[in-house]
Amino acid sequence: MVMIIHLRRSQTAATNGGVIPGLKGPTMITRMFYSAALIAVALNLSAGWANAQRTNAAAKRPRPPTRDPHTPGFVKAKELPDGAAPLPTEDGNFIIGPTHTRAPEMVVRTNVPHGKIYNFTMDSAESKIYPGIARDAGTFGKPDPNDPAKLIVTTSHPAPYTRKVAVYVPEQYVPGTAAPFIVGADGPDTMLFTALDNLIAQDKVPVMIAISIGNGSGDAQGSERGLEYDTMSGRYAEFVETEVLPRVEKECGVKLTKDPDGRATTGGSSGGSCALIMAWYHPELYHCVLTYSGTYVNQQWPSNPETPHGAWEFHEHLIRTNAPKPIRIWMEVGDRDLFNPNAMRDNMHDWVVANENMAQALAEKGYDYQFVFARNAGHVDRNVKQQTLPEALEWLWQGYK
Repeated sequence: MVMIIHLRRSQTAATNGGVIPGLKGPTMITRMFYSAALIAVALNLSAGWANAQRTNAAAKRPRPPTRDPHTPGFVKAKELPDGAAPLPTEDGNFIIGPTHTRAPEMVVRTNVPHGKIYNFTMDSAESKIYPGIARDAGTFGKPDPNDPAKLIVTTSHPAPYTRKVAVYVPEQYVPGTAAPFIVGADGPDTMLFTALDNLIAQDKVPVMIAISIGNGSGDAQGSERGLEYDTMSGRYAEFVETEVLPRVEKECGVKLTKDPDGRATTGGSSGGSCALIMAWYHPELYHCVLTYSGTYVNQQWPSNPETPHGAWEFHEHLIRTNAPKPIRIWMEVGDRDLFNPNAMRDNMHDWVVANENMAQALAEKGYDYQFVFARNAGHVDRNVKQQTLPEALEWLWQGYK
């Protein structure tokens, strides 16, 4: 806009002998025009450099290999007919694809009740738990030369943010009653809302509220999103419990259940590992978890000596060495999911292996789980979600009353 204004002034000057009415002489006009031009060039060069940096980083990122679900060491899984999804009554490991047909429940229908969507914004200045950080654009970090499992990030600093929250309230909700609910990361998730419209109408899931919370911006180590989703602690669940849920009840006029059997978490990528982190560190709050391409890898920053390998610790130590927790979990991973997508080479950044290890650990400890390995699928693959989300939700809520 500034450039447009200056250009229009220069054009006006040209038609008035180099003088704009109200300004004296051509010298001022010339200086204004060239100053604006120099600023524009500098901004374009800066933006071009940042874009080049991002392009170079993407070019250096290796293309994920396509994995065979029957690779030695992977869990034994039931291969389903192409296009089919597991039954919501079955536990265990399954292989789907390569065709991913959208489930009927993922189509918006006019003959079912539609939930109401409430939207509000939360500001970092209002948060006692997450005042806000950010990592400078075009930067990442460097592996610690003394410990490749640690990343040194020097460009993260305090920064404000805003987040959007979208709340789905089904038409069937009875005001004043305590409703079950599902909390989702990286919101808003319109696919989740569509699935719930149809599943609730068919009595396949309870009449539930969906709370879709946007992240605090950025991604991975040093960012607000990374701090929220990849930290191995109860902090994010506590943020949701004390700062988000009270706003939901106030803004939407609903009452949320305190029963952990009626509380679920969901997300994809780091939002998926966050969903399990919430339930793991606060099983008194959440018993149900649903994840796509869960980031069960070494992504935590800052490092924590209690969990030095971040969410990789789940399948490496935590699940295997602790008594089973009352958690029910649905998981998916794609055959072309992420593989060493950044500078770290610690053998703990393979999403396929991480999710396969999760299934092994859960089976060993007798957890209720369903694990889906999707052929012809990338990271948090939209087509896979369109195919499987209704079944996943129905499986997750089996037995809830």
